[in-house]
Amino acid sequence: MTVQRGKKLSISIQEHMAIDVCPGPIRPIRQISAYFPRLSPTSPTPLSPNPTSPPPALSPGSGASGMGGPQLLSPLLAEGRPGGGGSLSLTSSIDTSVEIHSSDSDDCTALGTLEFELRYDQSSSELHCTVKRAKGLKPMDFNGLADPYVKLHLLPGACKANKLKTKTIRNSLNPVWNETLTYVGITEEDMHRKTLRLTVCDEDKLTHNELIGESRVPLKRVKPDQTKRFHTCLEHPPPLPSPTAMGEALRGISCYLREWENEQLHSLEERGRLLLSLQFLPPLSSEDEDVEAGSEGRRSGGLCVGVKRCAHLAAMDVNGFSDPYVKIYLKPDIQKKSKHKTAVMKKTLNPEFNEEFFYEISLSELANKTLEVTVWDYDLGRSNDFIGGVCLGCQSQGDALRHWTDCLKNKGRRVERWHILTNELPRTMSHD
Repeated sequence: MTVQRGKKLSISIQEHMAIDVCPGPIRPIRQISAYFPRLSPTSPTPLSPNPTSPPPALSPGSGASGMGGPQLLSPLLAEGRPGGGGSLSLTSSIDTSVEIHSSDSDDCTALGTLEFELRYDQSSSELHCTVKRAKGLKPMDFNGLADPYVKLHLLPGACKANKLKTKTIRNSLNPVWNETLTYVGITEEDMHRKTLRLTVCDEDKLTHNELIGESRVPLKRVKPDQTKRFHTCLEHPPPLPSPTAMGEALRGISCYLREWENEQLHSLEERGRLLLSLQFLPPLSSEDEDVEAGSEGRRSGGLCVGVKRCAHLAAMDVNGFSDPYVKIYLKPDIQKKSKHKTAVMKKTLNPEFNEEFFYEISLSELANKTLEVTVWDYDLGRSNDFIGGVCLGCQSQGDALRHWTDCLKNKGRRVERWHILTNELPRTMSHD
C-alpha cells in the first residue's frame, strides 16, 4: 500500500512541479517529514493531495528514477532560508535567468568606450567631428595591445566617398587622438535622415585591419551651431539576418528583399557633393546697359550657373584620387549648343572650380528646362569615368527641386546649395 501511495505521489509531483535540477545538499526522505508531515512514513493518515492547491515542487535526487534503494529528494527551501541550490519554482527560475544575463560582461567592458564631439555649422553646411579618445579597448595583437584608428561613415549610403579617417596610435589600448574630421556640404535634410557611424579598428600591416567596435549617432540629435559631447560604449556591428533559420517561404522572401535592398543601395550610392549657384538675371534696360558696361552687350535675360566646388568625390584612379571636371547641359537641347565644361583639376577629391556659365533664355522658357550637371574623371588615352550627377528642374525632388524653385522665384538673387552626387546617369544623357 505504501508503494501504491508512492506512485500516486510521484505522478502528482510530475504533473504540478517545475523540475529544475540544482546543486545542493541531498537529504534522506526521513528528514523531509519536518517540511511535509503527510509524507512521514510513520503517519497513518492516507495521502490525499488537495487538488485546489498543488503540492510544493520537489527536485528529484539520484534515487528518484524508481530504481532500487532508498529514494533521495532535495527539499524545496523557502525564500531567504539558508541552504544550497537556491529557489526552484518556475517564477524564480525566470528571474534567475534574467539576473544571469544582466550580470554577463557586456560590450562596454569587452570592447571599450569612445569619446567624441559633434558640431554642425549651418551657415557653412559643415559637420565637424572631433575624436577625443578611447579607453579600455579590446586587445587585438599578440602583445596584448592594439594599433587603433577611427573611421567615419554617413549612413545610409556608406562608401569610400564619405569615409573619413583619423591617424593610427601605435601599441595602445587607451589612445588619444584629439583630431577633428570635417564633412563638407551637409544639408539640413542630411541632419534629419543621416546617421554617423564611428568605427574603431586595429591596423595590421601584414594582414587585413580588424574591427574592434563601433558607435552610431543619429545626426538629428545634434542641434545647429551647438557642440554636443558623446561618451559611448563600443558595440558589435548589428548582425545581418540569416535566412537559413527560416522556413522555405520566409527564406525566399528574405533573399528577395535582400537583393532588392542591395539594388536600392547600389542605385543610390553617393559619389560626393557639389556646390552650385543659380541666378536668373532679368533683361537689361537701356539705363542698365550704360551702368553695366561689362555685361558684353547682354540685352535679354538668362540663367547664370556657377560651379563652385566639389567635396568627398569618389576615387576613380588607382592612386586613390581623381582628375575631376564638370559638364553642364540645359535640356532639352535641340541645337546641341548648351554644353559647358570646366577645367580639369588634377589629383584631388575636393576640387575648387569657381567658374560661371550663362544661358540666354527667358523665364517662361526656363520653367520648361532641366539643368543637368555631371562630374567626370579625366583619363588620358581612354574614355573618361563618370563620377556622379544631379538634375535640377520642375520634375526634380528634394534639394534639387527647392534650389530650382528658389532660383525662379527670386529673380536677380544668387542662390547657392549643396547637392548629393549619385552614381546614376541622368536619363536624358542617352540623347547626347
